Parts: sequence; C-alpha cells; structure tokens
Amino acid sequence: MKKVPSQDYSKKGIINKADVIKVIWRQQKGMANLIDGKKISQEIKDELKAEVAELTRQGKTASLAVIQVGADPASSVYVRNKKNACAYIGIGSESYELPEETSEEELLALIAELNHKEEVRGILVQLPLPAHINEEKVILAIDPAKDVDGFHPQSAGALMIGSQGFLPCTPAGVIQLLKRSDIEIEGKNCVVLGRSNIVGKPMAMLMLRENATVTVAHSRTKDLKELCRQADILIVAIGKPKFITEEYIKEGAAVIDVGIHRLEGKKLCGDVDFEAVEPHVSAITPVPGGVGPMTIAMLMNNCVETMR
Repeated sequence: MKKVPSQDYSKKGIINKADVIKVIWRQQKGMANLIDGKKISQEIKDELKAEVAELTRQGKTASLAVIQVGADPASSVYVRNKKNACAYIGIGSESYELPEETSEEELLALIAELNHKEEVRGILVQLPLPAHINEEKVILAIDPAKDVDGFHPQSAGALMIGSQGFLPCTPAGVIQLLKRSDIEIEGKNCVVLGRSNIVGKPMAMLMLRENATVTVAHSRTKDLKELCRQADILIVAIGKPKFITEEYIKEGAAVIDVGIHRLEGKKLCGDVDFEAVEPHVSAITPVPGGVGPMTIAMLMNNCVETMR
C-alpha cells in the first residue's frame, strides 16, 4: 500500500476524522484531492462570526443592502444565500426587491439614497439586470466605499496597483481555496482561462500578487490546449459546460473550475469535464461545492472589512 505522509489536514478545510480517512483513501488510490469549497467557506464564515462579535462589542456595526430587479429564480436563490450568510456572521441586511419594469433612473435613485444612509455599509446589486438597465452605469453609481462586490473601477484600479480596496469576491475566494488547501502558488505557472472583468482579469492580478507566473487565455488564443498543458494551476472561467477535457491538462496540475451550468435533467456541471480530468490532476474543485460557496464567504469578508 502506498504510504501517505503525515499532514495537518485542518489546514485543508478537513476538520473531522471521516474526512481525513476519505482524503487518505483518495491519495492511496492515486486520485485527486477534492477541494471542498463548502468546508473552507464555512471555516471562513466561522472566523468572521467571531470577529464580528468582537467588533460589535466595540460598538461597530455593518449592514448590507441587497438590490434585486426582477424575479429571476437563480438570482433569488443567490440573494437569499447572501442574506442568510449575513445573519450567520452577525451583520444586518436589507433587501430591496424591485419589479422587472423598474426603470434605470429609479434604480439609480435608490442607489443614491443608499449611498447616503450611514447605517448601510455595503451595497450589492444582484446581476444580471434586465436588458433595459445599463449595468456599467449601475456599478459606477455605487459609492466605492460601499462596493463590497469589488466591481467599481476604483476597486479595480486599487487591485491593479496593489493598494487597499475591496477584492472581487470570486477571485478572492479562489485564492483562499488554493492557500487553505496548501497548494503552492509562488513561482508556479498559472493559466487563467477567461478575461471577464468580474473573474478573469482580477483573477490574473491576484495570482500575480501571489508571485505566480500568469498567462490569460481567451477565445482568440492560439494553441489553447498546448498553453493549458503548461499550467501548474489552471483556473477556468469561460462559461462553456465541460469544455476542458484531459487534453488540456498537465499531469499533476491543480484545476479550479469557476463555471456552473445546469444541463438537461437539471444536473449541474462546470466548465471542466470533471470525470475526464480528475484522474490526471493533483487537486480539483467540484461543481457544485467548489468555488461557489467561496464567493459568498468573501463577500462577507468584504462586508466585515467595512467594520474594521
């Protein structure tokens, strides 16, 4: 039987004996380490809960205003999860559920009102918005000091130059997944597949902060398979279900799957073909249960940052 070296599994978000046994069994079978975003996000929320309790004793408070336009079922689930997370860590939340036909002017007026409410420390507008509302205008309207999503250009600029500011939640969550799973970043080759303003671009900047050598790939990238096969860490955020197969993978790489899709039959999957890729990697995030929970955990961290 393959001997597995002793490790502190608590650092990997693995907190009970049964989970340790599962990890050792997977290692003995030569299987990838499953990066459990649910456990790691819970660990972060527990840390934040304790911090909020202490900050509250010091007389500091925070409240998150969440705005949803329309009744998209997926958006409603995300909003509910964010409110539940606020309640769990001990900060307030206010929900503004606006009808689909709400005008851009009405939405901007509400944001202006919330910008001036001292008790509201964070403002979040659930995306996507209806087609008649300009998302860029809405993001620009939010006070950068309350931009807990980290989408405002001022937040993006702070990230670029390495100064203080709110970090976009999903990329920040990926960094925590890697660090808390003891996956070395410094000096590693990282390919970020996707160049969106919400995930791809900020993800590349955060990996640079951690001293990785970073390449950003996209739909016009030539020899994509060959490029991806150079990656020690492959982060995929392209919005195409099961696009990444074993042909894109370097043996022993760590793979972070940011995508989430609902296929026919309501089965969820990511941008990575998990079953095809898993035998070839050292670590991989599942979908669901990988990156998704971390996004909310890091949103909570940004909310608590307004209290610190």
